[in-house]
Amino acid sequence: MSWASEALAAIRKMVLIEDRIERLADQSDKLANKCQELDLRVARIEAKFELLESAAMASRGTRRQIKNE
Repeated sequence: MSWASEALAAIRKMVLIEDRIERLADQSDKLANKCQELDLRVARIEAKFELLESAAMASRGTRRQIKNE
């Protein structure tokens, strides 16, 4: 193999590696966005559970007061 063909093969590999890196960077950005969306969804679910828990605790407190009266 001559030096020219080796140089061409090396350049071809570099181009392929660059393409792969670009695709991986794009996929990484998409995954980061998806993680942020999931984080927000989990936060909303946590808030709903906390609201339900506080409502249940308030309801228990009201029932105990009524029984004691």
